[in-house]
Amino acid sequence: MSRVLIIGAGGVASVVVKKCAMLPEYFSEIHLASRTLSKCEKLQQEAGKDRVVGVYQVDADHANQVADLIRKVQPDLVINVALPYQDLPIMDACLETGVHYLDTANYEPKDVAKFEYSWQWAYHDRFKEKGIMALLGAGFDPGVTNVFTAYAAKHYFDEIHYLDIVDCNGGDHGQAFATNFNPEINIREITQRGRYWENGEWHETDPISVRKDLDYPGVGVRASYLLFHEELESLVKHFPTLKRARFWMTFGEQYLTHLRVLENVGMTSIEPIEFQGQKIVPLEFLKAVLPNPGSLAEGYTGMTCIGTYVTGIKDGVEKTIFIYNNCDHAACYEEVGAQAVSYTTGVPAMIAASMMLQGHWLKPGVWNMEQFDPDEFMNRLNKYGLPWQVVETESPFKR
Repeated sequence: MSRVLIIGAGGVASVVVKKCAMLPEYFSEIHLASRTLSKCEKLQQEAGKDRVVGVYQVDADHANQVADLIRKVQPDLVINVALPYQDLPIMDACLETGVHYLDTANYEPKDVAKFEYSWQWAYHDRFKEKGIMALLGAGFDPGVTNVFTAYAAKHYFDEIHYLDIVDCNGGDHGQAFATNFNPEINIREITQRGRYWENGEWHETDPISVRKDLDYPGVGVRASYLLFHEELESLVKHFPTLKRARFWMTFGEQYLTHLRVLENVGMTSIEPIEFQGQKIVPLEFLKAVLPNPGSLAEGYTGMTCIGTYVTGIKDGVEKTIFIYNNCDHAACYEEVGAQAVSYTTGVPAMIAASMMLQGHWLKPGVWNMEQFDPDEFMNRLNKYGLPWQVVETESPFKR
């Protein structure tokens, strides 16, 4: 018996639910909860009532509500694909009830545009003493990119020195301006200052100020911009031989032009303002008027390419490899009715959950993906929809 409780009913949750429903050998019973019950009921219909056996309304801002639901469902594992603001309340509920936990993005406070692992790492001793496990960042980036790095370190290098994670969405959804996942989270992420690790310390850059044109397999040359992404924080901690670690993401000029205008007029602010006698947060209002990321899937064309360039030493010789995945938007829609950005996050969460439930990755405490043996996870990526490639290549990045 392997009973899971999935919290969240957005685009990523839809992929997780449907992929879990396809694999009863790993997930014998699926329960689904969200703040909006109708979303859960819709997903239940799509995945099949014989697979999603229970749907529930829960406000995951409140640990006591989540704990009450866990006691009712009695899952072996809680898969958190809700909002990053809700990570800590859900972890608190799992700690209270003694249930394993998994998420895809690290915690960030709702009123501060900042994300880091320190809040969740602080739970390690309590989870260990309780005999339960929390797996953090089990999406693609973070998640698969962490595992790619661990795989490279295990099979291709004696020491890794330079790491550049690259994320390209070469697809076209036909909208003038839209985000591929929750607009509030997406815009907060890319309007923060960039940050990268070099020579034992963090360095900051202005938002979207460092650009490099990179040639992505299956996509072509795209403008890529240096951002801070949470997997850098854990990877430099767990691979101390790294001399430099950076993250790059592609943005089209039309997207950046819209973003600059919205930022200049204050629409990306998270500071409440007075409007017609009530307080509103501009970014929350913007989220309400932008296209729902889940609505982009139909008619979405093109490919994503996400991977890691790793440079290091093997037998005294320096070399570079690129480990990457291409994912086709149209193929994802045909399989599960989702676009590739949701698919590339949801499938790894399902795989990581299966690894925990089967005991391949199961150790009390709070852990990141790269802290476990990567091989079986990499095998399951190939098996369940995210095949990867490894090429030895010249690094496109200067020292």
